[in-house]
Amino acid sequence: MIARLLAFGRRLLRPGRAARVPIDDASWSRLLARSALFQRLDSDHRERLRDACGHFLGRKSFTAAAGHVIDDDQCLAIAALACLPILALGIDWLDGWREVIVYPGGFRVRREHHDEHSGVVTEGDDELIGEAWERGPVVLSWADVAADLDHPFEGLNVVIHEIAHKLDMRDGAMNGVPGLPDRIARSEWIATMQAAYDELVRRVDAGEETAIDPYAAEAPDEFFAVISETWFSYATIVHDEMPAVAKLLQRFYAGSALEG
Repeated sequence: MIARLLAFGRRLLRPGRAARVPIDDASWSRLLARSALFQRLDSDHRERLRDACGHFLGRKSFTAAAGHVIDDDQCLAIAALACLPILALGIDWLDGWREVIVYPGGFRVRREHHDEHSGVVTEGDDELIGEAWERGPVVLSWADVAADLDHPFEGLNVVIHEIAHKLDMRDGAMNGVPGLPDRIARSEWIATMQAAYDELVRRVDAGEETAIDPYAAEAPDEFFAVISETWFSYATIVHDEMPAVAKLLQRFYAGSALEG
């Protein structure tokens, strides 16, 4: 069991070292058969993903919430989706947090809403399918993760969406500008993404239908998260709608993207 291996591995490790959980052939075969998303990877990328999953499972703990029963195959599937964006960046890009919390379905979160015009603060419940906390857990709805595995090329992937938020948080601010590899200048990233975001906001505010999920117009951080999940699940839309953004993502997620 992955859960037992994780606990055992952590007891054996010295501070500052990370476990790597071995993934047996039967578990890996079930994952590849589980979703056509993984079947598009060539053999080299599959091996890189398998290795990254082993490190992810060794570094993260999984907690089931609200009566959900989580098993090893679910943990491996979440790990695989989480690692797709960092195949070229490296597993260390997912450092700084430890826990994945899995609900059976959507979950409610109590939030304060601040009206910028009136200054009035109200409380209400938001229904979520995923959430990423700064230096805290990634929280997921298994029902939505499973749906993304079953229908992987429809532009939606809640795990990758939340991992994009985690990448965004690496420099201390969730603003749509993640920590960047040396191959991309921060000024280039900001100029390209801001122009595309502003245009999307203009179209959404004008009531136009957009191929990109209009939720991306909520804020720059949501733009980055939505465009990232779209890149891995329906890259053609990004190429067609935002070619400059597509070229930038191609360089950022170099060697990781699943085209088509």
